[in-house]
Amino acid sequence: MYPRLRDLREDKDMSQTEMGKILSMSQTGYSKYETGENDIPTSILIQLADYHNTSIDYLLNITDVKEPYPRAKKKRFL
Repeated sequence: MYPRLRDLREDKDMSQTEMGKILSMSQTGYSKYETGENDIPTSILIQLADYHNTSIDYLLNITDVKEPYPRAKKKRFL
């Protein structure tokens, strides 16, 4: 179960249907992520973390730090 997904969505006064539209999926598909019935693909976790301005670790309840990690600077190869 991913209660933080529900909490973050509700903090924005959004329905599961609205969140599903943002992720290009159905309400039922999104609901299964919130309940833990389906595992969340990495690409969706990244979208959710970006949308909610948090880290994937926070979404998965690995940390209580809500702020996202600083982005790594990309190295340029010659």
